[in-house]
Formats: sequence, structure tokens, C-alpha cells
Amino acid sequence: MRCEELDLPDQARKLLINSGITELFPPQVEAIRAGALKGRNLLLASPTASGKTLIAEICAVKHILENDGKVLYLSPLRALANEKYEEFKKYEALVKSDGGRIRVGISTGDYDSSDPWLGRYDIIVTTNEKCDSLLRHRSPWIDEITLIVADEIHLLNDLDRGPTLEIVLTRLRQVNPDAQLLALSATVSNAEDIAEWLNAIPITMNWRPVKLREGVLMGTEIQFKDGGSIKIKRRIAHPAINLALHAIQQGGQVLIFASTRRNAVNLAKKAAPKIGELLSKAAKRSLEKLANEILAANERTRISDLLADLVRNGVAFHHAGLSPSHRRIIEDAFRDGRIKALTATPTLAFGVNLPARMVIISDYRRYEPGYGYYPISVLEYKQMVGRAGRPRYDEVGESVLIAKTEEERDYLFASFVLAKPERIWSKLGVERILRSHVLATVASEFAHSERGIYDFFGRTLYAYQYDLRAIKGLIAKILKFLYREEMISVDGDEIRATRFGRRVSQLYIDPLSAIIIRDGLLKRAPRISEISFLHMIAHTPDMYPKIRCSHKEIDRISLFLVEHRDELMFEEPDEWADSIAYEEFLGELKTALVLKAWIDERSEDEIIEKFGVEPGDLYRLISTSDWLLYATQELASLLGQRDLLPRIAELRERVAKGVKTELIPLVRLEGIGRVRARIMFNAGFRTLEDLRKASIEELSRLPSIGMRIAKRIKEQVGGTFSKEEWRRISKAKDAEQQALTEYYE
Repeated sequence: MRCEELDLPDQARKLLINSGITELFPPQVEAIRAGALKGRNLLLASPTASGKTLIAEICAVKHILENDGKVLYLSPLRALANEKYEEFKKYEALVKSDGGRIRVGISTGDYDSSDPWLGRYDIIVTTNEKCDSLLRHRSPWIDEITLIVADEIHLLNDLDRGPTLEIVLTRLRQVNPDAQLLALSATVSNAEDIAEWLNAIPITMNWRPVKLREGVLMGTEIQFKDGGSIKIKRRIAHPAINLALHAIQQGGQVLIFASTRRNAVNLAKKAAPKIGELLSKAAKRSLEKLANEILAANERTRISDLLADLVRNGVAFHHAGLSPSHRRIIEDAFRDGRIKALTATPTLAFGVNLPARMVIISDYRRYEPGYGYYPISVLEYKQMVGRAGRPRYDEVGESVLIAKTEEERDYLFASFVLAKPERIWSKLGVERILRSHVLATVASEFAHSERGIYDFFGRTLYAYQYDLRAIKGLIAKILKFLYREEMISVDGDEIRATRFGRRVSQLYIDPLSAIIIRDGLLKRAPRISEISFLHMIAHTPDMYPKIRCSHKEIDRISLFLVEHRDELMFEEPDEWADSIAYEEFLGELKTALVLKAWIDERSEDEIIEKFGVEPGDLYRLISTSDWLLYATQELASLLGQRDLLPRIAELRERVAKGVKTELIPLVRLEGIGRVRARIMFNAGFRTLEDLRKASIEELSRLPSIGMRIAKRIKEQVGGTFSKEEWRRISKAKDAEQQALTEYYE
């Protein structure tokens, strides 16, 4: 089927053709024939890069241009949401019936907002969690949605993300029963099952734009599923690196999956010298610029130094411990072909789209504390191998597992290469997960009685797969808990949320977290300090990532506990009666100490060295802490604890910026982070008035400031500068630009 045959307005067809899309892929043709452009609900399961997103795009355009509709695109991750947002932006060239152009919006943060401004947009991209919070706030524009696109629908099977996606889809179908639904995935083995729940037509195809060859390496021979085999030259003893060298010499790129962060880093370190030998001088010059970009992107740490050194050899690692800016640089450099080998943890397989000629799975087992090693799921394996083959660049993509013996090779073929992915099952029926959604159902007035609550949950995938009776007792238990903790009130058959319960639901925190915060604020520690609040939020189930206290740290953290016990809102568990709970408590205290080091302006490198917390973990810890301190501030106000509000507000700002109190006025300036603020403060520029009086020359001479930053500072604080100063600034900027150009050339 050709693009010109699509039942779309002329301007939409022209845009597609001008962007290089002239003919549809087989899965796209099947979706069109099944009624995608006629408003039918579809579940489209086909491999990565087979064109699922295009179906969502053309359906969105049709809804907007022909029916004045509104489109909601759900993504499981912020990074993916940003990717999809950029893909949809090209449709802003199209003109609607009212004469205006299509508008694309995105919202992935701030869970305590109804985001009414999103109502002005035609295509709205959100994460599943953000959509859940919008539904809790009863955002009025949600009623106008005519098309819902749920990406990565197989994540219904994920214990952490699945229940939120399930609730969001159930709620959206309750609010907008006539809206069209498109569910997209690379892998759904029980597609008919999920499609029936969604009242959708299942379309499953294995067609890929790049042929996939799955195989197993033993020794120096890869045996493939299709019966073929390849002999590779033995250049190095390590099989994964040997494979990588083979693929790179053939002109390809390699993605190597490792089971842990440490393994990913170690693989990159071992591979770098060998891969570096294969690079041309021109490639090395380009990679040197990339390494400098990495060093300049963030506060310099041993991790950024290591990453830059590896990048100089065309190698990088990718895991959740990297800072967001470093991840973006690495991803872009891999896409444009500069990085030849990328070692990664399996989370990348469920994240951004980074295809490679060859995917190598160096370890098919995972380690889980308390359980030991266990094999990965077939679903996880299929997600990884789906990254093999770059459309428009490769005719064939190869994925390879590594075996040491013939018996292991046979096992890998049987258990992964030839196996089918596991069925998707709802993960909603867990009390920890369910209690927040039960409260939200009442607080957002989607149900007003116990029967209404059961009716809503009776529409979920869990009820479809297991029967509502399997979850009814758990819901009743949660309702009793919410009543006991004064989050809901009962009057006859009517159930209502209290002010406390409604605010907890809007704040998008676990009811148990709210109870911990409430009890901490009301009981209070004998001596209130920063540690009091930091440990209190670390004590909540919403604190993520959880930081473990290693055995070598136990004595040090225990001593801190003894010395600061009177600052804690909660008593520690008995060390001898419950050693596991005691160690968890120490982990919470360690989390508080990491945050304390951050607001005391310890460098990232010091925090890595002392606590073993990497930049990406620190970034997420800061983000989560900011959210929980905001919730603490809101609940303190609700509970009448007004004397604590200034302290919590100041602490929240310090956590967000990583500074001592004295730097708060300076870091509020745009472009001024903790490092520049400290440089200015130590140089005597301690207030906004000091900056207002300072000349641009004075400020520009400070380390890491320069003319451009100095000018921005003066513009913000309201200082003035003469025409002569402006000429000098312009001249200095031109000189800076010329120097940079000469350096890179």
C-alpha cells in the first residue's frame, strides 16, 4: 500500500511523502485494513522499527484534521516520551479546520497539577504516571480526548510500571468510552487475551524491516536459528569483546548487554584498547571532541573521567548511574555512529531506541539479593534482541548469546532463541500497589460507594484474568485501613475522601508515606534538624532508589544513629529481634546522610567515594526527595504545623540545588548552579545587591563565569552597563567563538 492511497487529508499525505515515507510496511498495511483510520481499537504487536508509531501518527492527524479531536500518547518513560514528542513535532506544519496549526505538548513531571494549559494542545504526550496524576486532578480537557495511544503495552507485565498503566487505561476507558484506543508493543504472546480486555482487534506480525538472525556463540563459531553459522577470528580471550571486534571490523556497531552496572563498566574498560586500535585518525579526532563534551557537561567526577577516556576509543557504557546529560550525549553519539561499542544494563532494552548491527547478551542470568542467580525471562531476551539491525543501514541484524559448553548452547537455543515470550499477566493484586489506586478512585470521585469501587476494579485486566473475587477481599482490607487512618469517611453506603485523603491522592504519594509523614510531623523528634526531615522522607515507601547499607558501613552508620537518635522522628527496630528491619533502617539513615552531604556542598566525587552513590542515582534521589519534601510541606500546612513550614521550604530548596543556606539567593539565578554560586560567594559577591553593583568585567574574571554568564547575571539582577561595555562584551564573545572554532578544527 502506498502513502497516496491513505484516507487522509491531502496536506497530511504530502507531508508523509516529503519526509520519505512513500510505501507502508506490512504491519502498517494490516493495521489500516483492520480499521485504524476508521476508529477501530487495535492492539498492534510487531518488532522494533516495524512502523507502529507511524500508525499512531496518521490516526492522530486524521482525528485532529477531520474531527477536531484531541490525542493522548502514553509512554512508560520520560526519555521515550521526549522521543515521541520530537517525532510528533513535524505535524505542527499541518493546518486545522479553524485555520490554526496542530499543536504538540508534553508533560512528564509535577504530579500535583491538573495542567489546564495542556487543553490548548491537539497532541499531548505524557508518561503513564503523569496521566494517572492528571486523572486524579480531574483535568477537564481529558474529556475531549478522542484517541488514546498506549505505547509499550507489554509493560502491563512489569511489577513496578504495569499496575499504573492498567489503572490509567481502565480509567480513560471509563471517562472516554467512545475514544479510539491503539495499544502498541514489540512483544505480546497473549495478544488475543489483552485485546479482548481492551475491546480491540489484535494484529501480531513478526515482520521486520531488517532481517534478524538469532544465534549462540561457542568458542569461535556462531550457530544461528536459521541453520547457518559463522566462524570468527580469535583476537582476544573474552568472547563478547571478540565478537564486538568482529562486528566492528565488518563496519557495524555493537550493543553488549551486561547483567550489572559493574559488569557493563568492566566490559567497556576491557574492550576500549582493542576497539581503539581499529579507529581512523579522523574518527579519533571526532571522539576527542565528544570526550571534552562529556567532561564539560557536568561536575567532573571519576565516572565522567572514565567515560571520557573510554569514548576516546569509540566505547561507552550506559546505565542508570549515569547523569541524564551524559546519557543523552552517549545516546546521540551512538546513533550517529561515532561510538562503535556500547555496553549497557538490560534497562536500555526497555528504554530509548538505540539499534546496532549486532546485539551481544554477555550474561543471561540476573542476581537478586536473597534469591541468588536466575535466568532472565524470554520477554526480556526478546526486548534485547529487538535492538539488532539498524533500518536503512543494515540488511541483517544479529543477536548472539554466549555458551561455554555444548550443553549450555542447547539450553540457550531451547530456552531463549526458540522459545516464545511469557504471557502477560496483571500485577495489580498487591496491597502495596493497590492502596494508592483505591484511595484515588474515591478521592477523585470516580466511585462513591463500595459497590462503585468494585465496579471500577471489575473493569481492570486483573479482574478479567483472575475474576474480581480474587481482589475483592484485598480492596475491603484497604478500605478499612484508609478509614482507620482517616483518609476516607463512611455515611451509610456513601464513601467520601476526607481533606487529608484527597490531598494525599493529589500529591501522588503512597497513603502509607502520608501516614509516616503525618505521624512524624505531629509527634516530632526531641531535637528537630535537617536530619529529622531527611530521614523521615527516607523512611517512606516512596523513597527511591533505596540505598543499601553495606556490611562495612554498618558500624559507622550505627554510631551516627547513637549520636543523633534524638533528631529522628522514628525509633529504630531492635537490632537483635529483627536484623533485616534494622539494616533497612540504617539504609534509610544512609540515604539521609547522602542528602546531607549534598546540601553541605560535598562534590559528586566525594559522595561517590564515601557512599558509593553514582550521579544518576543521586539525580533520582534528589528528584524524589524534592517531591517528598513538597508533599511534607503541603501536609504540614494541612495539619496546622505552620511553624515547620519555613524550615521545610528552605530544606527543599537546598536539596533541589545542593547548597548551604547562604547560597540560596545566588542559585535562584538562571544559569548559576552550586559551583558558580560558591565561586561568586567566596569572591565577595554574596547578595543580589553585590551583583547589581559589580561590573561585567569583575564577574567575567571569576572562574567558570565568563562574559556571557556575567551578562546574564547582570540582566537578571537589574544592573546596567554602558554601550562601551556592551561593545567589549560582543568583542570578547566573538574572540571566544573564534578560539573554539580554531580548537575544534
